[in-house]
Amino acid sequence: MGFPWTVCLTIITVTTVAAAPSVYPSKNYESRIVNGQYAQPGSWPWQVSLQDSYGQHFCGGSLVNQNWVITAAHCNFNPGYHRVVLGEFDMYSSEEQLQIKSVSQVITHPYWNPYNMNYDCTLLRLSSPANINYYASPVRLVASNADIPGGTICITTGWGRTVPGGAISSKLMQTNIPIIDSQTCRQYWGNKITDIMICAGASGTSSCQGDSGGPLVCYGNTGWNLVGIVSWGTVNCNIYSPAVYARVSKLRSFVDQYIYY
Repeated sequence: MGFPWTVCLTIITVTTVAAAPSVYPSKNYESRIVNGQYAQPGSWPWQVSLQDSYGQHFCGGSLVNQNWVITAAHCNFNPGYHRVVLGEFDMYSSEEQLQIKSVSQVITHPYWNPYNMNYDCTLLRLSSPANINYYASPVRLVASNADIPGGTICITTGWGRTVPGGAISSKLMQTNIPIIDSQTCRQYWGNKITDIMICAGASGTSSCQGDSGGPLVCYGNTGWNLVGIVSWGTVNCNIYSPAVYARVSKLRSFVDQYIYY
């Protein structure tokens, strides 16, 4: 089994139409989160940081409307100790227009299995609606019938480690990675890959610890779509091994019953 990409805390819609990023993302096809490229402030406005009560980042997530964030179940969000931060770019900056939100409801997929990482999805209901602005706006969810072909270049973002075993990044980073079809991914991971997972990477780029719960987005006719949730991979964030994401298209029936009501 691979390893979930969280960072241990000891070490480190009313429906809202999704807006396009206020800053068009710079897509450098040499970039990667491991030894990678900083994103531009405002370019991924749905990206949120999940933090403990001391302000320590431990997971990512995606704003899907004014009231809801989607993240990975294995992030183990605890509303008594954790918070959602919107509008974050530089963890060390005191000048950002942040929205710090408590969470009133945590809903984990009923089929979540921590032993095989299947259905790695949790919804967080914000205690008060997010203010949709330049730095915080929701992402579209990929359609339930979407089939993303292998080779499609998509993007994942986060504050995870920039080198295996290193510290998390202080600034939001991005990487361009190709989708890997399930058959090819199973050649590496075997039957650990289920229909509820989608693979990407193995191209000299990788997500890493601290990126868990964050977005994998692909650009389509309707703009950027949330295709995956950062879930698990090799313990050393091997940039030539497929990274595994929860497949959002297969989670739509679960997600839709909550976020649109």
